[in-house]
Amino acid sequence: MQAAVVRAFGEPLVLEDRPDPEPGPGQIRIRVEASGLCHTDIHAAHGDWPVKPQPPFVPGHEGVGIVDKLGPGTAGISLGQRVAVPWLGRACGSCEHCLSGWETLCEQQVNTGYSTDGGHAQKSLAWARFAQPVPDGIDPREAAPLTCAGVTTYKAVKVAGVRPAQLVAVSGIGGLGHLAVQYAKIAGATVAAVDVTDDKLALARELGADLLIDARKDDVAAVLKAHGGAHAAIALAVDESAFAAAYAGLRRGGKLVMVALPAGGTVQLPIFDTVLNGTSVIGSIVGTRQDLAEVFQLHAAGRTRVIYETRPLSSVNESIADVLRGEITARVVLEP
Repeated sequence: MQAAVVRAFGEPLVLEDRPDPEPGPGQIRIRVEASGLCHTDIHAAHGDWPVKPQPPFVPGHEGVGIVDKLGPGTAGISLGQRVAVPWLGRACGSCEHCLSGWETLCEQQVNTGYSTDGGHAQKSLAWARFAQPVPDGIDPREAAPLTCAGVTTYKAVKVAGVRPAQLVAVSGIGGLGHLAVQYAKIAGATVAAVDVTDDKLALARELGADLLIDARKDDVAAVLKAHGGAHAAIALAVDESAFAAAYAGLRRGGKLVMVALPAGGTVQLPIFDTVLNGTSVIGSIVGTRQDLAEVFQLHAAGRTRVIYETRPLSSVNESIADVLRGEITARVVLEP
């Protein structure tokens, strides 16, 4: 099989021919049909974060494909079934976090495309209990971005506690943001979309955003405050100044939900204002298996649209460069 491999941090990925992986106990093998390119893949390939993957490895945590081999102990999954393989490759299932519905906080978790090989390959392995069945009728190229971009923003809207008639700012309209706009609208919110490119702001309008804020020329916080301030801001732009602007645009009692992970990023919070305004600053990391099942249910019901473009796996380095230049409107989906 062919796979895109990180051999060394900061260097181009290498397309390699590798033997087909063999599933171990509790594992399945899938023939990958589509694999979304997430900014996390780029951070992984560059070794940007404090906890680093160990090269060589295959990135990709939005893999969708057909099960073509079963390891022992994989009841509930069938050959020929279409499944998605998310960031949460496996959790222990017995710690406090797992038992309380927060398996994404498990300290023993294994992350797809980071601590184990991921989906930027023709075939990949997954743990059967964490592979998510894809409902019939969902195109695998649409299911791929939903597997991370979808479930991550869906969870962020949940964590924000968004309610009807609230003002929600979505900062950064792209692979994640275009879905966050839709989930906030499904929750009944008035949505303010913040970005720095015309095409992404136009996409946000097309997907239901009520207010467009061009951060190149508008004072983001001032515009939000002119509308009463945001009840919640979902921070998706990989830029520290965007976090600060979203925070400043909150109303009293508002919530800043941090999702994007700029390399080495920090945010300075004014203690006085945070305390007196009753502001909440919350980190939100992907979503659980149940969250992903709900994301697929919403999409199967026609409630969401996935904006993507397909490219061959061989274009992975070119695609990474385009993402870093901001030239991708929403999501690149690689086809092995």
